[in-house]
Amino acid sequence: MDTQQTAPSGGLFSPAAARNSDAILGLLSAHLPARGHVLEIASGSGQHAMAAARALPDIVWQPSDPSSEALQSIEAWRTADPLPNLRAPLRVDMTAPDTWPEQTYDAIACINMIHISPWQATEGLMALAGQVLPVGGLLYLYGPYLEKDVPLAPSNAAFDESLKSRNPAWGLRDSRDVSLEAKKHGLRFTRRVEMQANNISLMYRRF
Repeated sequence: MDTQQTAPSGGLFSPAAARNSDAILGLLSAHLPARGHVLEIASGSGQHAMAAARALPDIVWQPSDPSSEALQSIEAWRTADPLPNLRAPLRVDMTAPDTWPEQTYDAIACINMIHISPWQATEGLMALAGQVLPVGGLLYLYGPYLEKDVPLAPSNAAFDESLKSRNPAWGLRDSRDVSLEAKKHGLRFTRRVEMQANNISLMYRRF
C-alpha cells in the first residue's frame, strides 16, 4: 500500500504507524463492508487514516483524537493529499461523553490507544461502540495486551513498565478485561489475530 515515509508540513510521523499500516489494513479490508463509514478513535498522527482512505476508496474514514497536536497533524496529512473519502478530524475524547459523535458507523477502529490511556478511556470506547454501531458492526482493536496462557514477551514487559513509569494509569491491559467490558455494551468477541512486533488484533461485533 506504499506507506509514505515522511510527514507533510505541520504533520507528525510515527515509525510504528508506518510499519504496521499495511498489516492492519490487509486484515481490516477482509472484515469491513464493501462500502460504509468507519470511525477511527485516537487517530494520532493521522497516518493510519490516510493509508486507510487510500487503500479503501469506498469506505468513508472519519479520524478523531482528543489532542490538539494530533488534530493538527491529521489535518496536515489530509491537506497534503486530499482524498474524497477522508473526513476532517473530530475532537473526540473517550473519557468525555459530551464529545462523542451521535452518527451511526459501520465500524470503529482503535489502534494503540488502550495501553496509553486510563482504563476509563476503554470503558468509554465500549460504551460509544454500543451506541453508534449497528447490529453486526465491527469494533477493531490493535496493540499489545496481557493474555492468559500466552507468555509476555520481554519487549512488552519492558514497554509495560515504561508506560507505568510515565503514567501509573497507563499500561498493558488484560484482553479478558477488555472483552468483559465490551460484553457489557452488547459487543461479542469474535476474532484474535497475531500481528507483528508482539501485537495482536482483537475484533468484536455488536449483537
